[in-house]
Amino acid sequence: MRIALAGAGAFGEKHLDGLKLIDGVEITSIISRTADQAAAVAEKYGAKHHSTELADALARDDVDAVILCTPTQMHAEQAIACMNAGKHVQVEIPLADSWADSQAVLAKQQETGLVCMVGHTRRFNPSHQWVHNRITAGELAVQQMDVQTYFFRRKNINAKGQPRSWTDHLLWHHAAHTVDLFAYQAGKIVQAHAVQGPIHPELGIAMDMSIQLKSETGAICTLSLSFNNDGPLGTFFRYICDNGTYIARYDDLVNGKEEPIDVSKVDLSMNGIELQDREFIAAIREGREPNSSVAKVFDCYRVLGALETQLAG
Repeated sequence: MRIALAGAGAFGEKHLDGLKLIDGVEITSIISRTADQAAAVAEKYGAKHHSTELADALARDDVDAVILCTPTQMHAEQAIACMNAGKHVQVEIPLADSWADSQAVLAKQQETGLVCMVGHTRRFNPSHQWVHNRITAGELAVQQMDVQTYFFRRKNINAKGQPRSWTDHLLWHHAAHTVDLFAYQAGKIVQAHAVQGPIHPELGIAMDMSIQLKSETGAICTLSLSFNNDGPLGTFFRYICDNGTYIARYDDLVNGKEEPIDVSKVDLSMNGIELQDREFIAAIREGREPNSSVAKVFDCYRVLGALETQLAG
């Protein structure tokens, strides 16, 4: 399986580190915004080709699939370009930053039949997998999810603290993780409401947001998001269930008494990004739809689109 990666920043390298651990996978092309970064990352990971243009990778016959870790605003257009070139594609979350663009990507996937997967990593974190397995086994049901997504990003910086060329977004990026996960664990979302704080004068986005959701099962979710939070950073999920309370912090899980739960046997790895990439590769090899395919996560973007309309009103 020969992979091109576009967007060789902090998150792109997480994918490259995960792909190194998967048998039969070769990184053949690296695409980055600057030629120097593309060359350096290609050398580090042994890719034979590098460029600043995605079209260069799509024209190559030694590229079977593409992973897009590019700015959010480019995701939909680039995903469609990959499928038009006959390449399978994994788009990092979010699929798009509008409902219309999300619909366009799904239409192209249905037209081509190629694997188009979205990087909804929470479906793959062992912590959330452990909860999901118990839900599907009928051992527990979610009553409420309480989620905090907190960062300190008053400037355009990435996960390494380096300058970013694009503006991140609480609704279309960070809320997408929880909106999809809540539906995955508790059923289709039937009610959604949002309020947001002041718009940043330079970044042009809300720096604080609160979202309430209700699923068809009656479960509710409260999501608080902030770019103004000066520590601790990250996303923390509290599952309040009919049979226990669980707190997930990325790949780790504890119960309501902060007692660790062993999730090491849930999957092949404790790294959610690696597991996400393993699913992408396996789906291509096996000719099947992956977990977090564009079709499976599509309803998340319907909800985000509805929330955007609310906030604009």
